[in-house]
Amino acid sequence: MTVAYLGLGSNLGRRDRNLSAARRRLRKQGARILRRSRVIETEPWGVLDQPRFLNQVLEVEWAGTARQLLRAAKAVEREGGRVRTKRWGPRAIDVDILLFGDLRLDDPDLVIPHPRIGERSFVLAGLRELGVSPSVAGLARLRRAMTPPATSVSNAAGRGGSPQGGPDPLAP
Repeated sequence: MTVAYLGLGSNLGRRDRNLSAARRRLRKQGARILRRSRVIETEPWGVLDQPRFLNQVLEVEWAGTARQLLRAAKAVEREGGRVRTKRWGPRAIDVDILLFGDLRLDDPDLVIPHPRIGERSFVLAGLRELGVSPSVAGLARLRRAMTPPATSVSNAAGRGGSPQGGPDPLAP
């Protein structure tokens, strides 16, 4: 069994019910939910002209591989009515794999730890609430990898760039 951390988000329809249904569907897919952070309401990230989100972080046990968990997460999104339109756009439900044990993976369709984990303060807050420190999550390494050289301008289009810029949420 692997302990993984998942990020849930919803900004369409009955957001609280969407999160609840996603937790139920994850259990049906085989995830054992160990703990969950509180649900917090957040401003949209990436595309700002959309409704506010409800977000939550789950700690789960998973018997399969990270790729199998990704398939389960995508099934939960489909069953929850997610229709992919534009990147970072509105959605009924979003399920992201944040961490999967101590796995480090950089495939085109699956990056673990999640490549934007350090840019989303609600994810960091949820992880901290569940007792995951930045060193455990590998966030110090991610922060170094995402920090552009002092003379360059941040590239928001890249996999690690923030489309909104702003302060580093990992900075002390």
